[in-house]
Amino acid sequence: MEFAYSTLALSPPLPNPQNLTPNPEQKMPIIEVENLVKKFGNFVANDHLTFSVDAGEIYGFLGANGAGKTTAMKILCGLSSPTSGKVMVAGYDVYKQSEMVKKRIGYMSQRFSLFEDLSVWENFQFFGGIYGLPAERIRQRTTELLGRLGLESEKNQLLGSLPLGWKQKLAFSVAIIHRPSIVFLDEPTGGVDPITRRQFWEIIYETASQGITVFVTTHYMDEAEYCQRISIMADGRIVALDTPGNLKTKYKAANIEEVFLKIARN
Repeated sequence: MEFAYSTLALSPPLPNPQNLTPNPEQKMPIIEVENLVKKFGNFVANDHLTFSVDAGEIYGFLGANGAGKTTAMKILCGLSSPTSGKVMVAGYDVYKQSEMVKKRIGYMSQRFSLFEDLSVWENFQFFGGIYGLPAERIRQRTTELLGRLGLESEKNQLLGSLPLGWKQKLAFSVAIIHRPSIVFLDEPTGGVDPITRRQFWEIIYETASQGITVFVTTHYMDEAEYCQRISIMADGRIVALDTPGNLKTKYKAANIEEVFLKIARN
């Protein structure tokens, strides 16, 4: 995987992520992972991972292709079981309560996952139904989320006719239509322009301010700096975990890209 560094420093600047202080009741782990191991035969994809993520936190999960990120994310989403270790998501044990985990999370894939031959409104109705929301609640949330994006006038447009940036923002909104405890974003801004990426992160900040935890993977190193904490994986292990500022200080680096490169060279 190639990592990119291009500034999101548009005006006005995004707030410092360390100033996004959650309410006291949110300052508790929503994800708890202790000594997570996942093996495929003799291959160790996740090697004793230990970390926690607080409610309402924006947490960045970084690493090159093959580092073990996707395997770990599948486990956190209840789609795969660990070989060993403790994994709790939204208060549920992924070993025994994976279906309950799935009901409490949202997920946005790096590959566009909505239906392009349905209208915007129809996509919201379809996925709201999958999440088990009643029809009136789906209508309310669809109206609310489209209003927040300023796309009410596009609700009857076929999704395939819209620009990529709009599609990505709509996909994110669909992922949180049921107000999950956690939303997992797998490289959500790939292929979109810098202005749209900036707008997407404004939506992420707004979502976190509502108490929804945002767990995000990205290959844009400048985006990693807008997370409150980040972990960096290599060879199936977490080799660094802290705030972006503390990591830059520890590794004497000007930005997170330099941090990543220094870790990779070691």
